[in-house]
Amino acid sequence: MSVATHEAKPAAVTPPARRSKPGIEHRPGLRRWLPYALVAPAVLMELVIHILPMLVGIWMSFVKLTKFFIANWSAAPSAGLNNYKVALDFDNAVGEGLLKSFGVTLVFSLVTVALSWVLGMAAAVALQPAFKGRAIIRTLFLVPYALPAYAGILTWNFMLQRDTGAVNHVLTQLHLGDGKPFWLIGSNALISLITVATWKLWTFAFLTLMAGLTSIPRDLYEAASVDGAGNLRQWRNITLPSLRPVNLVLVLVLFLWTFSDFNTPYVLFGTAQPPAGDLITFHIYNASFLTWNFGSGAAMSVLLLIFLMIVTGIYLVVTGRKTRRG
Repeated sequence: MSVATHEAKPAAVTPPARRSKPGIEHRPGLRRWLPYALVAPAVLMELVIHILPMLVGIWMSFVKLTKFFIANWSAAPSAGLNNYKVALDFDNAVGEGLLKSFGVTLVFSLVTVALSWVLGMAAAVALQPAFKGRAIIRTLFLVPYALPAYAGILTWNFMLQRDTGAVNHVLTQLHLGDGKPFWLIGSNALISLITVATWKLWTFAFLTLMAGLTSIPRDLYEAASVDGAGNLRQWRNITLPSLRPVNLVLVLVLFLWTFSDFNTPYVLFGTAQPPAGDLITFHIYNASFLTWNFGSGAAMSVLLLIFLMIVTGIYLVVTGRKTRRG
């Protein structure tokens, strides 16, 4: 009797399980500091680009920083509040010039913001319903927004030339007006500023309002149409109330951008701006770099910053109360 023998097969050896690295959820210290680490680069850049120059400008407003101390800022003597007193003394030439510039800038900003909002709202409402060619028209409307600011303003500078500009040529061909008016000097300078700034800003208003219109349900318009409401009534009772949060931010942003606009007058007029186009940012620039009195220019800049902060605060408080009441 033979006994069959079977060799036992060795058991399969399972490889040791690889230890996975603990994730963020298993590292409480990393999870606590990761948000701050991600935000740190942005905070650092904001500090270097905006906060530090602003603090230096505030310091400059309290010293007599003239051309004699440019090479050594720390040696500039203290001026106390004298730079602010001179800027706010409207009986002298410096204060009177600043006050006139403030008035010009206020008119320029209000008219430009109003025109930009009206044009943006009209274009957004007109392009809200779908029709053939809407995408092409939208693209054409966004050209001023996509075009670099300097290129667009320089183009307007050529167009507004008295003898060779396209504006006077078109007006002459259409028999509108007498002669060839000056657009870059004299009283027409403010009209030119408003035109160029509106051309540059209205597309931003159009883009913002068009995005806001997409969030309004079409059912509201269909129901209003069934009830007999016309387009004007629909716009007044549906579109405007629905766009209220968008308009609150849009108007404030447009005003701040317009009131602190420097590129438009600088590129359009050069260094010799006419009195009708003497915006306050350009006035501060001339007060600093033409007279080499950087302390006085810094004081004017701080006053401008304070004014914009006050306007922003009042605007937010008033609109916040209206929103809560609504």
